[in-house]
Amino acid sequence: MNRFLKWIIGLLVLVAIGVFVYSVLNDGLLKKPLSPKKVVSFTVDDIELKVFYNRPSKRNREIFGALVPYNQVWRTGANEATTFETNKALKVGKDSLPAGKYTLWTIPDDSIWHVMFNQKQYSWGVDMEMKPMREPEFDVIDIEVPVQKINITVEQFTIGFDNSTDNLSLTMAWDDTKVVVPLK
Repeated sequence: MNRFLKWIIGLLVLVAIGVFVYSVLNDGLLKKPLSPKKVVSFTVDDIELKVFYNRPSKRNREIFGALVPYNQVWRTGANEATTFETNKALKVGKDSLPAGKYTLWTIPDDSIWHVMFNQKQYSWGVDMEMKPMREPEFDVIDIEVPVQKINITVEQFTIGFDNSTDNLSLTMAWDDTKVVVPLK
């Protein structure tokens, strides 16, 4: 066998070992992630809104009050901190939110949620002790919104924009719970 062919075979063996190691360390090469990344965009007239988040699944678990404890700060998704971006100033409830990029945090409860828009960007949603990384002094808005119980089960945490009645809102739903944050 010539030297070039040996070199090619050696390179292929190294690539195969690399793919195998990557697959073992990342729970499989073709396996769907448990909390996939999602970007939701909304454009109307000259307003552009964008949310980046990770979508955890219910997977037969009790969600609010259990997996996501009541009265504690939640990163509003999984993995990286959820971000909300607007190119224009908005009204969120009665408060003003300047144009910019924010991290989105919530404090769920059974009847109301606090929704906070925080001006600091965090590389991840929680620290090494699994505590939320949010620093409250950087909150620009903290709005309370009522919880709506819905008749269906939302398997994956979902964030979206609703403008169906010309009343723009940011909606968040998971399990049998939905909250609506009014935007103008």
